[in-house]
Amino acid sequence: MKIKEIYDYLDELSPFSLQEKWDNSGLVVGSFDEEVKKVYISIDLDEELVESMEENSLAITHHPLIFSPLKRVNFDSYSTKLLRTLIQKNISLISMHTNIDKTHLNKYVGKEILGLNLENSEEFISYAKVNSSFDKFCEEISKKLNIDELKFVKCSDEVKKVALVTGAGMSMLSEVKADCFLTGDIKYHDAMDAKTRGISLIDIRHYESEHHFTELLYSLIEKYLKKNKLTAIMANSKNPFSFYNTRRNG
Repeated sequence: MKIKEIYDYLDELSPFSLQEKWDNSGLVVGSFDEEVKKVYISIDLDEELVESMEENSLAITHHPLIFSPLKRVNFDSYSTKLLRTLIQKNISLISMHTNIDKTHLNKYVGKEILGLNLENSEEFISYAKVNSSFDKFCEEISKKLNIDELKFVKCSDEVKKVALVTGAGMSMLSEVKADCFLTGDIKYHDAMDAKTRGISLIDIRHYESEHHFTELLYSLIEKYLKKNKLTAIMANSKNPFSFYNTRRNG
């Protein structure tokens, strides 16, 4: 099956035209005319995953391997090192990033993973009424995302309305119309800004909130691929971060 046929199917599910201007979703490596028999789905690529992939296959990732234009290909950076292996093994790469954030991923994580009763979504931001104590809500989020130590900013003892952006969403803080904001990659000055605005924060981390892309996309394209005699493999890359817990390790 040609990559162009798979690309067109993905484009119907979540149009690549919806991606942000700074994004690089779409066919990142390879040719539309390539024939593939196996498809790997992952949030990212890492060396271990690429080495395990069969030649002449297709990888579909959430995050693009290449964001900014490459001026040198010296094989000493994350993207160029993996790019060399992909080319050597004739592995193509399609990425679905901000387009599927808008159409599927944010809502999927909110509803299916966090169990929120979503009211509405505004592009990246999904909203839900919670009406819970802040401490109890934190405990629930921690369990559902399997995060042992949750970082948060507490502005109120109660959570009435929550906003959700998977991945890194603090650039959208000024647009949030809720008393609690769930997102990842929260920095120190982000926390200070949120506290001034009276918006509580819960850091759901980047990998932990977005690796669900794999199961989501698999569920969306599995039947289509099987119908066309293609094998789909859920093959998540590993979280680059490890976390030291003094109670667990001390």
